Amino acid sequence: MTAEVLNPITKTAAALETIETALRSGGKPCVTCSFQAEDMVVVRLVQRYIPDIPVLFLETGYHFAEIYAFRDEMAARYGLNLVNLIPQETVAQQESKFGLLYQSQPDQCCKLRKVGPLFSALEQFDTWFTGLRRVQSPTRANLQPIDKFPLPSGKNLLKVSPLADWTDKEVWTYSRQEQIPLVSLYDAGYTSIGCEPCTARPQDPNNARSGRWAGRKLECGIHIAEGH
Repeated sequence: MTAEVLNPITKTAAALETIETALRSGGKPCVTCSFQAEDMVVVRLVQRYIPDIPVLFLETGYHFAEIYAFRDEMAARYGLNLVNLIPQETVAQQESKFGLLYQSQPDQCCKLRKVGPLFSALEQFDTWFTGLRRVQSPTRANLQPIDKFPLPSGKNLLKVSPLADWTDKEVWTYSRQEQIPLVSLYDAGYTSIGCEPCTARPQDPNNARSGRWAGRKLECGIHIAEGH
């Protein structure tokens, strides 16, 4: 067996152990999914234990058409319990009031269309599964597979990142082995995919997230605890 095949199998066992450990803590779990490769892997791994786990999608109104189509295709294919998280204002309402916040104040745009809706939705859950990985960004270099995450309300979630130590190659190899489809935007050269206005092909070939927010920031804020 080649290293390319063996390593993902070994990593899969560790990821499943992380998931099992988290689920033993009890409480209500959910998983966030942007429908990128690592998120799809986590969804499928967690579905082995909870087929109808709520799959939270941040419906910002600014996603690529390809993401919306892929989301609907995957929801039907895998019977996802899809929960679309909607901001308080529509895109038209927000732009009428503030203009193009994603250009003038990207942090505020992310706060209104991602952070606020997600943190509000997470109040009803106790365990939060994510597709975060250490290699994705310097801000994630110290990511732990299981950690505590405080919401602004003071509630603590168990935040679980089963793929914390997975490489890009391992994610892609596992996806291929398990025949998990990948969104077509990867074929177009995108490596980290968020809202369309704030996503470009990577500026730095060694940094998958260098195409996000035109290099103005690294995180949208949903993985940053208040006060940190």
